[in-house]
Amino acid sequence: MALSKFGFIVTGAGFEPAGQRVVLSTDVFEMIAVGVPAAADAVAVARQLASEGVQLLELCGGFGPVWTAKVIEAVGPGLPVGAVGYGPESIDAMYALFKA
Repeated sequence: MALSKFGFIVTGAGFEPAGQRVVLSTDVFEMIAVGVPAAADAVAVARQLASEGVQLLELCGGFGPVWTAKVIEAVGPGLPVGAVGYGPESIDAMYALFKA
């Protein structure tokens, strides 16, 4: 079976807790990106995406290992869940982006 439905969840200020969606699609592939204001809001969104038939789910790097694990637990073992990570080459740029 080929990957035809992919989900991505990102956290960002100002999004609705239930999530705000953008869908990109072709005749054979669909990507659903959902923005939530906090990592905790992603659990319900992940369950919804799973119920819609998403075959693979990816989380932005802001989730960290704790919330990634909670999403994995929420959707169950049948849906692969990955999380974006940043290597050491990105540390300085990430610090500059998120410092107070």
